[in-house]
Parts: sequence; C-alpha cells; structure tokens
Amino acid sequence: MAVSSVPVFNGLKPQSASVIPYSTVKARSPRSLDYNSFWVKGGFVSSSVSGSSRVIDSWPRLPERDFAGTPYVPVYVMLPLGVIDMNCELVDPEALMDELRILKSVNVDGVMIDCWWGIVEAHMPQVYNWTGYKRIFQIVRDLGLKLQVVMSFHECGGNVGDDVHIPLPQWIREIGQSNPDIYFIDREGRRNSECLTWGIDKERVLKGRNAVEVYFDYMRSFRVEFDEFFVDGFISEIEVGLGPCGELRYPSYPAKHGWRYPGIGEFQCYDKYLMKNLSKAAEQRGHSFWGRGPDNAGSYNSTPHETGFFRDGGDYDSYYGRFFLNWYSQVLVDHGDRVLALANLAFEGTCIAAKLSGIHWWYKTASHAAELTAGFYNPANRDGYAPIAAMLKKHGVALNFTCVELRTLDQHEDFPEALADPEGLVWQVIAVLFILVFNFGWLVFYSGTTCSRIKMYLSVFSDAKHGVRKHELQWF
Repeated sequence: MAVSSVPVFNGLKPQSASVIPYSTVKARSPRSLDYNSFWVKGGFVSSSVSGSSRVIDSWPRLPERDFAGTPYVPVYVMLPLGVIDMNCELVDPEALMDELRILKSVNVDGVMIDCWWGIVEAHMPQVYNWTGYKRIFQIVRDLGLKLQVVMSFHECGGNVGDDVHIPLPQWIREIGQSNPDIYFIDREGRRNSECLTWGIDKERVLKGRNAVEVYFDYMRSFRVEFDEFFVDGFISEIEVGLGPCGELRYPSYPAKHGWRYPGIGEFQCYDKYLMKNLSKAAEQRGHSFWGRGPDNAGSYNSTPHETGFFRDGGDYDSYYGRFFLNWYSQVLVDHGDRVLALANLAFEGTCIAAKLSGIHWWYKTASHAAELTAGFYNPANRDGYAPIAAMLKKHGVALNFTCVELRTLDQHEDFPEALADPEGLVWQVIAVLFILVFNFGWLVFYSGTTCSRIKMYLSVFSDAKHGVRKHELQWF
C-alpha cells in the first residue's frame, strides 16, 4: 500500500492556539525556532485540533512513515546547523536542553540533526570523533524524543539558510590542493569544494580509498558507534547526503561563482575523471568527437533563449545533445545507486531517505535548462524523474522533495522572466510515482505548503491507493 507524505509550513503555536498535529519542523536559525517547515506523514490531515492546542496522542504509534488511515502525523524539528562545533563539542548544552524541553512540552516526536563529515572525520582518514553527537543523542533520548539523522557529506556555508561554515575534512582539502579534480569543475575551470565529484566514486585517490568507500566507512562507523540507539528504535530515519546541500544534483548554480536566480546554471563535468568517463562513453557510441561538453550552453546567469544549446530547437535536442544529456544524467543516477546500496548495507532495517531538489525555474520552456545543468534530463519531450524514482524504489529509499510550498502564480508575479512552474513540477513527480512506481513506499515533500493543497495532493494519493486505473491519471 502506498504511503504518502506532504510538507506543511507552520509555526510552533502558543498553548492557546490550535496546531496541525505531528509534522516535521525545520528550524535553521541557531538560536530560535522561528522558521519552521513541517512534513506531514500519511493519511488525511486536519487543519486544526478543535478547542485545544494539545496534539492528538491516543492513536497507536506505528512504524516510521506508516501512518496511512490514521490522523497521527509525527513532528520532527530540525536542530540548528551549528549545534556542534568544529571540535565536535556541543556548543551550548543548557540552551539546547531548554529548547528541547519546550519541544517535548508541545508533544513533538523528535529532532533531526546533521552529522557533518567535515567535523567527525576532520583530520585523518578513518579517525572518527563522535563525542559531541554522543552527548546530544543522550540528551535527546533522556527527554523521550526520537531522532532523524542526516549523513552530511557536503560543505555547509554559502547557501540559503546556512549560518555557519563547515568545510569538508581537512585531509580531503589537502588532497584537493594537489589534485583539484576531486571536486566538480565548470567549463571555465572553476572548482567547487562543496562536495566531491562523482567522477571519483570508483577512483582510489583519497589515500587508498575511493569516494564511495569513504562514505560507506563513515556510515558504518556511525552505525557501530550508535548501535544501542538503533536497537531501541531511538534513531528512526537516516537521510543520506548525495550531493551539494545533501541533494541528489550537480552543484550547477553555486552562489560562490556568481550565480543568481533565475540563471540557468552551468554543467559541472570538467574534472578529469568525469571527462575521461565522457570520452569513453563517446568512443563506445562510435563518435569520439562527442567526448566534450557543450560549447554553446551560456554561463551561470544566462537565459535559455540566449544560448545555442538551450534555445527552442537548440542543440540540446540534437543527436549530440541527447547523447551528452543522457550521459550526464546517468552519472547522477549511478552515483545515487552506488551510495544508497551501501547505505542499505550499513543501516539494514532502518528507514533511509534521500533528498531531491525541485528545480522549477525555466520549467515552462521546452529545454528546462536549469534542470538539465543540475542533472535532471527533463525537457518537455522526456520524463527525467522516472529513472531517479526507479533507482530509489530499487533500494526502498524514501524521497524528500523540495519546492512544494511554492505557488506558480507567486513565482510569476515575483520573477515573470523565470517562466517557473513549481506546481507543475510537483505534479510531474507525483505522476511518476503513480504510473512508473505505483507501490513506491514513501514520499516526503520537503518544505512547506498550505493545508488545502496538502488535502489536494493527498486525495490523489488516496485515489491511487484505492485502485485508480492508469488512464485515469493521464490528466497529470
């Protein structure tokens, strides 16, 4: 039976106000919980609890993400990014405990926290320091709360909502000084140290290990170190970081390189490892001269119609363009496939999630240029999310999807030139899950939206769950 999850935007309410029961709150501010984003999990969601602010707690606790048919919706609050310092010590235990007690008093189920690779394995390979996380996990458990943990293999800082700077491990940065090709590189040769290129997923250039082995060793160390928390069910979910901001995408629109919304971004495949892979794919195709990136795809802040590659009728739809984009997007899918296979091995029996970004600008154009540079081969004549959904289903991984809180009309008013359509993108992803992966276990729309729209999305899930035939879903 398909289980649905959809996000709601709301704030923590005072005792006199009515609240939406049990969702997930995301609070990024280091000292406050003012910015909250909720994940509503399963079944029908009521917009309020009449006459009381107390969350309904009489329903039986069900396995995580399996609340279909009940009004119970679990709430998790995202802890501040800087709650652990670079020495892996808890920054302000007393202030944290005060905030956690407040959350407990309003019947929050648990909290979500990033476990930063750049902190834990900071100085030497395979030397892990979990000290601060041990302390915070114990505090959270002692208060009767549960935990969702993010394996964060990316740099923190420079993106929306980032208020601290946490780089990749020092020993990784030292390797990068002599071999900058361990990072993603754009056509102009600018490297992006936010995360490692997927070109080294199988290249042992990290002191005898490849990138996927490094990720697996980190996850395995975490699983062993916190075994008791897994055994007693305290850790309810692991989200595995797969790229910049923890999302499965290329870092195609980095602010550090001057990108501004709604620029189309740039392809990020010019490190020597990905270029070698591209050249090999071109040779196998019988067109060795295709082993190059597009030379007419514009720059970070270009618009599609300004480029020969993305304009209507442009090279993106040529024989070469289709070859390149298929290769570029397949590298993304293969990376997710490798890392999630090992995550399942490390965290067997625990719910695993992956985050996918909602690239909604230029969605109303034929090429969908911003999606193409991010690795989603999703022009108007092709479904670019079906291969990703199939890969996630293969590993039984939950999908956390962003941008559901955005309304197409608002985007048109604020940035009419962007030709954005976030609602159209959301419906496309939903359609993929219904038609291609009908029994896909879990979906979380990772951000906020209104109750009326949640009911609309969930009503579609309900129709599918009760046997709507495929042709009845073609209106998507």
